[in-house]
Amino acid sequence: MGANHSLRKRLLWFVLLAILLAAVLQAATAYRGALRQADAMFDDHLQQVARSLRSGVPLGAPLLPEGNEPGFDLFIQIWGPDGTQLFRSTPSRLPPRAVLGFSDVEADGNRYRVYTLQTALQTVQIAQDLGARTARARALAIEAVWPFGLLTPLLMLVVWWVITRSLAPVERARREVAGRAADDFSPLSEAGLPDEVRPLVDELNLLFARVREAFAAQQNFVADAAHELRSPLTALKLQAQALRRSDADPAAREAGITRLNQGIDRAIRLVEQLLLLAREEAGGAQAGAGKEDINLHEVVALAVADVLPQAAQRQIDLGLAEPATQQQVLRVHGQREALRILLRNLLDNAVKYTPAGGRVDVSLHLQDERTVLVVEDSGPGIATDELPRVFDRFFRAGHATAETGSGLGLAIVKVIADRHGATLVLERSARLGGLRVAVLFPPVLSSA
Repeated sequence: MGANHSLRKRLLWFVLLAILLAAVLQAATAYRGALRQADAMFDDHLQQVARSLRSGVPLGAPLLPEGNEPGFDLFIQIWGPDGTQLFRSTPSRLPPRAVLGFSDVEADGNRYRVYTLQTALQTVQIAQDLGARTARARALAIEAVWPFGLLTPLLMLVVWWVITRSLAPVERARREVAGRAADDFSPLSEAGLPDEVRPLVDELNLLFARVREAFAAQQNFVADAAHELRSPLTALKLQAQALRRSDADPAAREAGITRLNQGIDRAIRLVEQLLLLAREEAGGAQAGAGKEDINLHEVVALAVADVLPQAAQRQIDLGLAEPATQQQVLRVHGQREALRILLRNLLDNAVKYTPAGGRVDVSLHLQDERTVLVVEDSGPGIATDELPRVFDRFFRAGHATAETGSGLGLAIVKVIADRHGATLVLERSARLGGLRVAVLFPPVLSSA
């Protein structure tokens, strides 16, 4: 795992270092360019002076040409066609002859920049002290560079302010999250956030919404579970007290033990259903995890096998409707165990509410390219005005009793169906007269 780092410090470090390096490189380039320009200007000055003296220098001419600065002296020598020296500015030890054009010579411990021009009448030599010339060139170069030294710190200060100001909304969001209570899932403000950070805050807000829903569902679940468990536990306590008072009557004692065992079985069943509902609701957060192409006929066979002993005990005919005609293998995309629980709950409800000797059928078919799973029974069905509420937790239809169910079976069915994108349709069975539940899955992925 890499070491923690501050985005603000890293940005400031890299940007300010880049500005400093760029400024140094630009200043060095400008300095060298200014030196070259100064050399070219001084050489041009030597040429101009030499050309102005082509016609000769009158006797008594000043030793310094006009515009010459002290410490920046020009040394002049002029020879006639026969080599006779016609003019020399100040006493110097420059060589009596020099190559034509520009050259660098050393005389009397000094270095000179010399320009020599020859005409038909005379030869003109102009020399300049390289030490004074270089000092002047450097002074001009420094004048060209010093703005970089002034502007670079100002630019770095502006960049520091811009980066700090730009990252202020991120720091504000961090403080807002750090100062929140454990149960505060309200969305973070997106005001002023840069485009690069806003998607992260959007995802955080979506996460907060999911956690808020899960937290609310957990609170509701705990409240519902406490409410629903209170009644069976109270009944168990009363039955235990009645059992204690029936010591003298063996028949009453046996009946009390039977009722106590039935109450314990109902409590166990209720706890199992509560845990199953909690697990399925928690699984909704990973709705796409663990899904695969499933042969729905295999799921039906497993669920029917789970409920078959209960149906046989009540002499209820349970099985696939017209299995011989099922030539297609119908497949859906989902979680095998969850679909098995869905069908098992539907069959369990059907068997539980169907009178002894009745019938419960399961069928599979295609309808408008969608796989349809149907469970229908010959029981009393559900009243039309109660149909909108049958998927609510702990809701029991008018004909249900505490002995027949906990009111969670269809709620679990609804959670699993929603996770698989399936639609539930409840209506009266035209064939058997009881309840008909149809589960319509999304369009079929493949068939064989």
